[in-house]
Amino acid sequence: MDNANSKIVTLSFLSFAALVGFTVATLLSVFSGAFGVVARAMEMDIVRHGVPVAIALGLFVYLQFNKNILTWADEVIAEIKKIVWPPSKDTRGMTIVVVIMVLISSVIVSVFDMFSGFVLNQLMK
Repeated sequence: MDNANSKIVTLSFLSFAALVGFTVATLLSVFSGAFGVVARAMEMDIVRHGVPVAIALGLFVYLQFNKNILTWADEVIAEIKKIVWPPSKDTRGMTIVVVIMVLISSVIVSVFDMFSGFVLNQLMK
């Protein structure tokens, strides 16, 4: 694995593990409001802070030292490097076209909505 790729992969795994740890901490907090057992367990600091950190650390270690996952991540980075990105001028132009089309579509839908609302109100009277 290339040194630049390994840095990207490690940072990605670290970010994912931190996100999973935050999610576990949030779920434990939410479940403590719904389940008494979890609420009693959350009174201990080792559960409140230790479990999410342990899960995140375990996930990071698993991802970082699994050869199959590292090979997969290296292949993903190699494929992403093959992508030919459009120039910024083309991207800006396409974005403007999309914004204009959305505005035109919203005007058409709004006019249709107002007209159908007017017709329904007249029929209800």
